[in-house]
Amino acid sequence: MTLKVAIVSNHGLQSEKTERQLRKLLAENEIVIDQQRPEIVISVGGDGTLLSAFHRYNHLLDKVSFLGVHTGHLGFYTDWRDYEIPELVTSLKRNRGESISYPLLDIRIEYQNDKAAKHFLALNESTIKRGNRTMVADVYLKGELFERFRGDGLSISTPTGSTAYNKSVGGAVLHPSINAIQLAEIASLNNRVFRTLGSPLVIAADEWLEIRLQDSNDYMITVDQLDIQKDHIAAVYYKIAKERIHFASFRHMDFWHRVKDAFIGED
Repeated sequence: MTLKVAIVSNHGLQSEKTERQLRKLLAENEIVIDQQRPEIVISVGGDGTLLSAFHRYNHLLDKVSFLGVHTGHLGFYTDWRDYEIPELVTSLKRNRGESISYPLLDIRIEYQNDKAAKHFLALNESTIKRGNRTMVADVYLKGELFERFRGDGLSISTPTGSTAYNKSVGGAVLHPSINAIQLAEIASLNNRVFRTLGSPLVIAADEWLEIRLQDSNDYMITVDQLDIQKDHIAAVYYKIAKERIHFASFRHMDFWHRVKDAFIGED
């Protein structure tokens, strides 16, 4: 049965050159390019390009696997370099459908004035901030009030996303085999009057997080690299998604090796 792949590329010169080579070799090896119903989605660029590919195809998560080609240096989601395209195509020809899966973040945004709620999935993280004022939000765990937060904002991440913004605000790096999400505070206000826990929280798969916001139209919510339209938001709910992302495991790099390569460097 003929393998069907889709290609998502950024507009960099090296990425466009790599995509042209990839398309040529796929055609020579009778691998079909199908942008609508692929079995494997190949991103060409970097981690940001793979995030874009994920959001483009997250309605097919039960049917597709992802594979990342980096045209710079290896990232957290990209296993192949741009000079390895022949080897990649050879691996595709041997495809047996093997994959490795990572947790995703389920996000539901509820609005004031009976506006319909919106639902999103994130591979990395979601953040909540407020324009140029201190954000005040009540944080609920499994429906019970945990704390009233005052500060610049909150970051909620997946295990793989724990290496991104979460890490920069003092969150822990979680291995993706841990099916959990992490809540980290962004510049919380702590004194004798106002108190928060001040430490990141790791929230289990059977728990959920609710952030209730004061009525305002200047909240800024991100879902990975996407900015969600500002509006009167009542609350945002987070939990581990039922869906998971699958990566083709022809040569999937160990997570801790990625962490060491990204933040420490090779020996």
